[in-house]
Amino acid sequence: MQDTFIVGKINPDGKKFDSVSRIEAEGESLEMLMTLDVNTDVYPIKENEKHVVLLTSTLNKDGSAVGDYYTQTGRDSIADKFDYIMQGKIYRISEEGSGANVKAEIYVSFGGLLMLLKGNPSYVSEFDLDQRLFLCMRRL
Repeated sequence: MQDTFIVGKINPDGKKFDSVSRIEAEGESLEMLMTLDVNTDVYPIKENEKHVVLLTSTLNKDGSAVGDYYTQTGRDSIADKFDYIMQGKIYRISEEGSGANVKAEIYVSFGGLLMLLKGNPSYVSEFDLDQRLFLCMRRL
């Protein structure tokens, strides 16, 4: 899944950690809402910026699966086109609402940095509980 997200708010509930900010962003084309913890020492972020966000199960260009850990040594990968990469695991999938108003919620932990992705269930139907994911971001 890939979309361009516009950062709306940073730390809406106050800053809790020195190096981490929680952003709220909305996807332009898929209309997904994303809440994401970002290590701002590594990847500074500002309100109203646009970022391309890709969620993928692999960084291999040929789509082949990655092993227990990923090493990019000496080969081209999807990561080459992004500035900020995190690997995590889906720990919860749920639905909110009913009928035409149903929204899927996907929760991912990236080593303690969390993400909530909320929106149309058809856009997130390819994801499974306990699935490992890479989050790739770049500023536009």
